[in-house]
Amino acid sequence: MSRIGKLPVQIPQGVEVKIEGNKVSVKGPKGQLSREFPEDVEIFMEDNQVRVRPRNQTRRARAMYGLVRTLINNMVTGVHKGFTKELHIFGTGYRAEVKGNAIHLSLGYSHPIEFPLPESVKASVDKQTVIKLECPDKELLGLTAARIRALRPVEPYKGKGIRYGDEEVRRKVGKAGGK
Repeated sequence: MSRIGKLPVQIPQGVEVKIEGNKVSVKGPKGQLSREFPEDVEIFMEDNQVRVRPRNQTRRARAMYGLVRTLINNMVTGVHKGFTKELHIFGTGYRAEVKGNAIHLSLGYSHPIEFPLPESVKASVDKQTVIKLECPDKELLGLTAARIRALRPVEPYKGKGIRYGDEEVRRKVGKAGGK
C-alpha cells in the first residue's frame, strides 16, 4: 500500500473540485485545471477531502494510486497558491526581457531568441538576468523552465548559461598553461 496514496487531499476554502468518473476538474482563484486519470484508480469525495484508492490489487493499480493522489494534490495547490520557478542567466551580455506573451533572450548567439510562453504561464524579469515563471500547472511550469534552460545550458568552465535558481554548477579547471 502506498503511504502517499492513503493520505487525503484537503480542499482549501475557495477551491472547487468536480469528479466525473475518472476525470477531475479543479477550479480556484489562480485558474482551472482538469485531467483524466487511469481506470485502475477510484477517486471520490469524502468530508471536503479527495481520496484515492486502487480498484483492484493489480501491480499497475497499486503503482498508480500514489501518483494519482499526488497529481490531484498538485492541481489543488496550483489553483489555490500557484507554483513558481526561477531561472538565473549568467554571462557577459546575456539578458532577457518580457514582451507581450514571449521572452526575448540575448544569449551570446548571433541573433536574439524569442521564446513564446504557453497560455497559463506568466513571466517577469528582474535586473535582466532573473526570470520568474508562475503557473497553476506544475507540470507545464517545469516543462517551460526546462525548455528555456535548454536554449543555453550552463557550461562547466566559466559557468555561463541559464540555470535554475537552486542549481549549483560544478566548475571544471581549465587547461594548464605550457612551460
